[in-house]
Amino acid sequence: MARSRVVIVGGGFGGLRVAKELDKIDVDVVLIDRTNHHLFQPLLYQVATAGLSPSDIAAPIRAIVGRQKNTTVLMAEVNSIDLESKKVVHDSGELNFDFLVVATGATHSYFGKDDWEKHAPGLKSLADATSIRSRVLGSFEAAERGDGDTGPLLTFVVIGGGPTGVEMAGAIAELGRLALKGDFQRIRPEALKVVLIEAGPRLLGAFDPSLSDYAKRSLEEMGVEVQLGHAVEEIGEGFVKVNGQILHTSNIVWAAGVRANPLVASLGTEVDRAGRAMVQPDCSIPGHSNVFVVGDAMHLAGPDGKPLPGVSPVAMQQGKYVAGLIKAELAGKIERTPFAYWDKGSMATIGRKRAVAQVGNIRLTGFIAWVAWLFVHVWYLIDFDRKLIVLLQWAWAYFTHRRRARLIT
Repeated sequence: MARSRVVIVGGGFGGLRVAKELDKIDVDVVLIDRTNHHLFQPLLYQVATAGLSPSDIAAPIRAIVGRQKNTTVLMAEVNSIDLESKKVVHDSGELNFDFLVVATGATHSYFGKDDWEKHAPGLKSLADATSIRSRVLGSFEAAERGDGDTGPLLTFVVIGGGPTGVEMAGAIAELGRLALKGDFQRIRPEALKVVLIEAGPRLLGAFDPSLSDYAKRSLEEMGVEVQLGHAVEEIGEGFVKVNGQILHTSNIVWAAGVRANPLVASLGTEVDRAGRAMVQPDCSIPGHSNVFVVGDAMHLAGPDGKPLPGVSPVAMQQGKYVAGLIKAELAGKIERTPFAYWDKGSMATIGRKRAVAQVGNIRLTGFIAWVAWLFVHVWYLIDFDRKLIVLLQWAWAYFTHRRRARLIT
């Protein structure tokens, strides 16, 4: 009798966790992803602002699970999923499955203004990060050459006041005023203008208001102009319109919204406004107990009635949980206990020695929060040598104010 096959779509935190938990289990596992690497997305902004190199925050998927004897890794683009015939269709063929785990993550959402994307790229992949890095560094080079008005070249607009937006704005401010200080003869740090725009009433809306206030004060002390309560009205070539005013800029970064990968729609199940699959308490989709959606691609309410956040701990915990369900079913155990998320807290870095963290009723700010953020993020990196490299590079950047990954590619 043929062994059951588990097909996992997506090599992010959730998908990898399922595959690793199924190691040495009597089942065939196929992990399929359109790239060949696992990416630590929380540190993409470090690549975009020349703090880290792409290889510091990514690892080949085959190096992580490729040696598992029951696991096959395929680099391919999944085009659709046929639940009735239990098939995953990709650009090189199709796969039958007995169990399916959709862990495709999220992409940018421009709230119906998709034409803005070419002017305001988001930050979800290594290609996004290296492209933004080249544009940012290229603007400094163009300003040094005196290519036209340096005002737009040295104006950087970040749209979205969540963790990614706050981290990007702070990192750009530090890059311009500290890391590049003294490297240019014709431009000065004071010429740099960083603007962070948030449509809501405060930054870091998911955090305690006291931490939001700290983040705003810290950014303003770093020279970032924070605009709250105004949604962007228009984005075009070289400008952003907000609150009736035009900001002329050569660099716009979008961090205002996300939506689930469009592949989720091919499941034919109910989705929320962000395109995430409305899953059952056991992370399966209605009517298909063998099909699971985890991580950023799913919508599941937590104890407070709000959807679970799109963060790596959710994806990893769901990955372990779903793998446990598959193992139990293979062993003949049918009864399922609902998924329960253990909230380990939230963190966001603002700049050098500046961060916020909340764990339960504990609120941390400043250097202590920054150190906690650093070690938590390094801990989640895949292998030891990469953790060591990142720690050494951050230590170097901390004491020297220098950034080694300043390559325009």
